[in-house]
Amino acid sequence: MKVPFSKVTCAGNELKYVTEVLESGWLTTAGKTLSFENKFAEKVNVRYACAVNSCTAALHLGIEALGVQSGDKVFVPDMTFTASAEIVRYMGADPVFLDVEYGTSLITPEILKKAIAEHPDVKYLVVVHYGGQSAEMLNTSGTGIMDICRKEGIKVLEDAAHAFPAKLGGRMVGSWGDVTCFSFYANKTITTGEGGMLTTNDEMIYNRVKIMRLHGINRDVWDRFTSDKPSWEYDVVAPGFKYNMPDVNAAIGLAQLEEADRFRDERQVVAERYLEKLSDLEMVDLPVSKVLPGDHAWHLFPVVLNEKSLISRNDFIQRMADRGIGTSVHYKPMHRLSYYRDNYQLDPLNFPVAEKIWKGTVSLPIFPSMSKEEQNYVIDEVRKILYP
Repeated sequence: MKVPFSKVTCAGNELKYVTEVLESGWLTTAGKTLSFENKFAEKVNVRYACAVNSCTAALHLGIEALGVQSGDKVFVPDMTFTASAEIVRYMGADPVFLDVEYGTSLITPEILKKAIAEHPDVKYLVVVHYGGQSAEMLNTSGTGIMDICRKEGIKVLEDAAHAFPAKLGGRMVGSWGDVTCFSFYANKTITTGEGGMLTTNDEMIYNRVKIMRLHGINRDVWDRFTSDKPSWEYDVVAPGFKYNMPDVNAAIGLAQLEEADRFRDERQVVAERYLEKLSDLEMVDLPVSKVLPGDHAWHLFPVVLNEKSLISRNDFIQRMADRGIGTSVHYKPMHRLSYYRDNYQLDPLNFPVAEKIWKGTVSLPIFPSMSKEEQNYVIDEVRKILYP
């Protein structure tokens, strides 16, 4: 049997909406993008949403709008994709990497408080909602990450590339921080092929992002070309970027958004079956969920082969591939990437949890259309590999 690591589900209105775009004669940013933004903002329960061509673009626009400048320092989790840190370098600022919690790969309020005590000059935080689970942004005792950041005057950029539609305490991820950024890459919880979304409740941030996503032009292109009056005139008020989302991509996103809750529910079933069927394996540490079952997006199902494992993570991945099963690794931590390691003199001893995760982590297949037969095959082969 062949089981891919991820599989896109496009069984809704994707073809219908894309056809409408093609027949309209307007393929770039236009009405479908605007509709996607409005419906996404409504879903997340936030005032503003701005569609862009990647989550990295959203992160770049977000950190620029927050005012990060050359010489500033920004807290970034060590266990994340490089985009979370590279956008800090885009601004000429420097990342300060934080170790994470074992089991969740998230930063916690305790980790953040310790980091603030050691680096009181840092006034920005990139928080990553790893694997589809929200970090502890708020809690009933008023000591969540957002509570700490508001008290300390730290601005928050949420990297929610894994976390749609995720919740915490009844609130959607995307409605807490100053800026939140989502990914619609091909293997994400919903997709536009390539694309991203930035959400915020701050009008000034939204206005800045909207201008900067398209060359710093002070007028929306779609507004100019749909006006009843000649309206070619525009100004460039800042050296912006080329980050807009075309309508073809937004059309796919609209259809995917309609199915987002169903996709999440189906991934939940897969995750629960893994948790049940693999719970007795002493060689494997399963992911820890600290949110309500319906609040986890389950973008990933990462396990860690612990010190009891008789084979290495790399051997395990190869043996899974030999059996036709796709896996992935999320992630090689930032302290092991040569650019950051060498430029910031990062020592693995300062990131013991991320280092432990890294040595054994592997993500098992999880996707909405995964059949019980496919998952049982994965589970059986995991057992055969670890317990030959």
